[in-house]
Amino acid sequence: MLYAILCYNEENVVATWTQEEDDACMARLMDVQSGMAGKGKLGPVVRLWNTDEAKTLKKTNGDPVVFDGPFAETKEQFLGFYVADCADMDEALEFTRELAKANPGTGSYEIRPLRFFGDNKLKSTELLSVAAE
Repeated sequence: MLYAILCYNEENVVATWTQEEDDACMARLMDVQSGMAGKGKLGPVVRLWNTDEAKTLKKTNGDPVVFDGPFAETKEQFLGFYVADCADMDEALEFTRELAKANPGTGSYEIRPLRFFGDNKLKSTELLSVAAE
């Protein structure tokens, strides 16, 4: 089953990291990712731009309204995500625990099973092979 592992942290803290601190964190995360990738179980890994680059389209009774930034005002921001092919939630949690060890400071990870809907023909193995290219 595919799981999305959503990464949250305080963007204002992460944005203050030096280039060396950021590079070191990314290197540690790459070490963790390589284990899942080596098993052919890691799909897309995405790091989002900062929230000041975001727009939110809010549906209303009339025309949608576009706002600058993310919709939610929260202490932690959604900074990126992983897609991993795990046998069950226990395996997804094990992978996520390793990611958490590699990433300093506070923050959180939300783990959610993925479901396909509509006419989407992309299957789990296709998603993972596309990410590997």
